[in-house]
Amino acid sequence: MRRRAFIAAIAGAPAWSLTGHAQQPQGIRRVGVLMPFAENDPYAQKLATSFTDALARFGWLHEKNIRIDYRFPAGNPAFFKTYATELVDLSPDVILAGGSPAVAAFRQQTRTIPIVFVLVVDPVGLGFVQSLARPGGNITGFSEYDAELMGKWLQLLKEMAPSVTRVTVIFNPDTAPFAPLFNRAIEAAAPSFRLMVTLAPVHDDAEVEVAIAEQAKGPGGALIVLPESFSNTHRDVIITAAARYRLPLIGGTIFPKAGALLSYWFDQVALYAQAASYIDRILRGADPADLPVQRPTKFSLIINLKTAKALGLTVPPTMLDLADEVIE
Repeated sequence: MRRRAFIAAIAGAPAWSLTGHAQQPQGIRRVGVLMPFAENDPYAQKLATSFTDALARFGWLHEKNIRIDYRFPAGNPAFFKTYATELVDLSPDVILAGGSPAVAAFRQQTRTIPIVFVLVVDPVGLGFVQSLARPGGNITGFSEYDAELMGKWLQLLKEMAPSVTRVTVIFNPDTAPFAPLFNRAIEAAAPSFRLMVTLAPVHDDAEVEVAIAEQAKGPGGALIVLPESFSNTHRDVIITAAARYRLPLIGGTIFPKAGALLSYWFDQVALYAQAASYIDRILRGADPADLPVQRPTKFSLIINLKTAKALGLTVPPTMLDLADEVIE
């Protein structure tokens, strides 16, 4: 399932190298990147540019002394294993794995090639590392936030839309192995905000439409979208359906930027740049077993004011004051 290559249109963006076993010039190191977005997603280009620019700041220049090979599963569970196999076959010096499905796929292929992950929830619970402080194997990286943050999401949703009494949680169980952990946290926090919770596992666009239409049948409905590769890739379908049924939606950072109501999350673009620091250290001889897993330290509140107005919501001034970004 070799995907076609394309050159990112934005200045300074990397070439999306999808070539096979072409022999590398002497001295060039190789990095494999499994990015969970679609190949033509502008957000994927943004993440890859952030990663490549950060590598350049460490002295690693694409096609000069490093080659970067990308694969894009587009949130499709079947493609993670296929593309992980392809990248391992290229014998990279180190791998950047985006999301839990990517790491799981690579673990089936190699226990020796160093792997740096991003966007992974509970890497210890999933068995990827022995501990956050001492990963102990060939895998380390940058984890996502704790499930307890879901209580904050409920609080923000209720403050933004006080009439909300019911929330439906949208997620794909095949690409969000952490979902039970998060769903339990949502269900535990919901009573304190007088909210009822419905879980809506989905696997394709049709199921997304059904779940959102079902939530819209009664008053006081809202949506929580767990940040994971399927929902991120299918965000336009989710956001369009939410707007059609006039349902407030909270999700990851890219959701309000695409038209959802709000998010409270960390900056994925900055995270990919951070990942370059571990790639650099490993290329210079560091052992991933000794590089501690890092967790987010800064979260940003993003509010889409245009969407709030379309939903007939008045954003409290205190929330506007606290917002890191207001989209108008």
